[in-house]
This record gives sequence, structure tokens and C-alpha cells, in this order.
Amino acid sequence: MLFLVRMDVNIPHDFPVEKANEIKAREKAYSQDLQRDGRWKSIWRVVGEYANYSIFDVASNDELHQLLQGLPLFPFMMISVTPLAQHPSAI
Repeated sequence: MLFLVRMDVNIPHDFPVEKANEIKAREKAYSQDLQRDGRWKSIWRVVGEYANYSIFDVASNDELHQLLQGLPLFPFMMISVTPLAQHPSAI
């Protein structure tokens, strides 16, 4: 199942920089592991925002939910999910 996911990150300005950097490093490693195993198909930065659009290819809604909750930055995110289906004009 394919999903388009938008993730907006909002780390509070008074959050300790060292802690934020440690969380971001764990986030990068986690996301790259999911990219390598094929479940996180692509990730695109939103220009001018601390946000991204990503394509996930997972077996179920529950699997996607579990992966998203596992993101180290999850507590600082607003996430929107759109299920995708093949378009009849696609070649």
C-alpha cells in the first residue's frame, strides 16, 4: 500500500540544542534504514519549511502508524497521511 505523508516538524525554540541534535541524528539513521529496506520510498523537502513529503510502501495502515510513531521526532510532528491508488492514466 502506498501512502503520501506530510511531516511538519516544530521543535520548541527553548529546547536544548544538544538534545535536538541527538534526536535529529537518530531520526536520520531511522529514516535511512527504512529507505534501505524499501518501505520509505522517497522523501522530499518542502522549500522554506521544516517539513517533508514522503512516499511509504507498507503492508497496512497499522504498519505505517507503527513506523511513524517510531520516528524520534514524532513528538514534535504534525503528520497528515493520504492513501494512494494507481491512476488509470498511468503508464
